[in-house]
Amino acid sequence: MGEMLTLQASGDPFDVYVARPEGEPIGGLVLVHEIWGLVDHIRDVADRFARVGWTVAAPDVLSRGGMSPQTGAELFALRNSDDPERQAAAQPRLRELLTEASSPAYAAWAVSALRATVDWLEEQPSAVGRIAATGFCFGGTYTFLLAASDERIRAAAPFYGSAPPAERMPGIRCPVLALYGRHDPALIDALPAVEDAMAAAGVDFRPVVYPELAHAFFNDAGARYNPADAHDAWQRVTGFLRAHV
Repeated sequence: MGEMLTLQASGDPFDVYVARPEGEPIGGLVLVHEIWGLVDHIRDVADRFARVGWTVAAPDVLSRGGMSPQTGAELFALRNSDDPERQAAAQPRLRELLTEASSPAYAAWAVSALRATVDWLEEQPSAVGRIAATGFCFGGTYTFLLAASDERIRAAAPFYGSAPPAERMPGIRCPVLALYGRHDPALIDALPAVEDAMAAAGVDFRPVVYPELAHAFFNDAGARYNPADAHDAWQRVTGFLRAHV
């Protein structure tokens, strides 16, 4: 259904998976992948959003740091294995690959790549002034950061991502629907302070916490996938994005 194109950010090329709707688009959607990179699951999610009317651009912002889609798929399979030894074997390699991506310099580049993706979407029919963002885990964190960095984002729906520092929150000019699982301690423990800081910054911030779920509950290729609540999250997000773009 989709196609690949190559864009540039700060002189460095990066790939983008693009999925287009059959009819008139609702608008443009930046879809940011998990820590596993631009794997098949994310392409499938992009196709799903395209089927409900979005022109979707899913940039690969981790291959530059060594997490290619092939490597990400291999590590994801290890982490979701039933064999504890195979699970443990993935951790050192994952930590090594994500070291560079965790640096401030890499984060700045990644945001510039996301902004370049917004630039491309703005050139597409029916997307000018109608651009939203969503993402998962690593991509949820970068959905927050993109919203804080680019006023062209009209709505943001991060799944289990870390919110930006309080000093960055006033840059968020759009409504935010944030989705979490209750059994995701680091994010849930931080959520009350995030809500207070968002309110102080004047952000329309709407958290949804699923009481029985943990991290990565939307990923239907993973062990924590919950079909019923993932469907509910899908309905909430698609309705929210359509209402605000």
